[in-house]
Amino acid sequence: IDLGVIDVGRMALQQIHEMRVPDHAAVSSSVDIARKRLGEAQGSFLNALLRSVLKKSLAEWLVPLADISDPIERFAIEYSHPQWIVSAYFDLLKDVESVKAALIANNIPAIPTLVSWPGRSTQQELIDLGGAPTLYSPYGARLSGSPGSIPAIRDRRAGVQDEGSQLVGEIFTKVASNSKDWLDLCAGPGGKAALISSIAALGEHTFTANEVSAPRANLVSQVVEFGEVLIGDGREIAAHARTYDAILADVPCTGLGALRRRPEVRWRRTLADLRILTDLQIELSVAAVGALNPGGYFAYVTCSPHLAETKFQVSAISKKFPELERVDLRPYFPANLESANDDGTLLLWPQIHNTDAMFMSVFRKRS
Repeated sequence: IDLGVIDVGRMALQQIHEMRVPDHAAVSSSVDIARKRLGEAQGSFLNALLRSVLKKSLAEWLVPLADISDPIERFAIEYSHPQWIVSAYFDLLKDVESVKAALIANNIPAIPTLVSWPGRSTQQELIDLGGAPTLYSPYGARLSGSPGSIPAIRDRRAGVQDEGSQLVGEIFTKVASNSKDWLDLCAGPGGKAALISSIAALGEHTFTANEVSAPRANLVSQVVEFGEVLIGDGREIAAHARTYDAILADVPCTGLGALRRRPEVRWRRTLADLRILTDLQIELSVAAVGALNPGGYFAYVTCSPHLAETKFQVSAISKKFPELERVDLRPYFPANLESANDDGTLLLWPQIHNTDAMFMSVFRKRS
């Protein structure tokens, strides 16, 4: 089958089964596209194919999946995830129903979440525009529609940021509240940096953002009003003369925690990427610890729940640096935050907290 027919057919089925577009409209528009782009013959073939598909409901088409005994293979087909990701979810969650809930949540688009930047805007300002206050973050609001139409967004007094990322920034600033010099090691495109720098400006803190990519560093500069923005490889930060009292490293990762916002990532990432990224995560962590003052805090953060990027990395960092001690984050959680890990780290889930699957662990460097 022509690859173009497959692509247009997939779009048609997405409209029919997931977007509640009337069958006839989805078929008609898709066939028109195929005829214009691929030719009359391919358009006619797609028309026949889609009409054949419509003879059965989605539930009827999924009946043969019951014959697949391996739940990883079955869920990969039913919920449209690569098998290696489904397998990782089973390693994490163990329970079949929990895995199913997580996969389903990844297929439900997230409502845009806005963040107010302290000293520049307020959560109430976003609520007054019709937003619903975020459940855990004191800075956010959920608001359907185009964020670009909101004055505070246009004026760069507020931004668009998942509540999980807001909570990471909030917890980091609480842990580091008695520390003076703060660093965001991997700051691009600037969401956490904007929030953390705004909080820093309200207290007696200095803030520095570092980003390896010049275009992304420029984005950071556009939203960070208070502090300095550096362009450089985070792995070389320890070679600088300057050191810091608190360092946040939101390290490059597979992005499996944001699949509801970036569904294409599941098909772009591979196990080979995972191996490369975990090596980079350790290298950045080594650099962060090297630039950290005694008594300072190092926050390791990923937007991925994968064990290789979370608990395994925390264990590796602890083993490599005996001078680090783990900080129990639970005292810094919002009072209403539940099921976010019982080992002192933070792990959020879309299906539980309606956030990206963010992970956070904080270490303190012994004096």
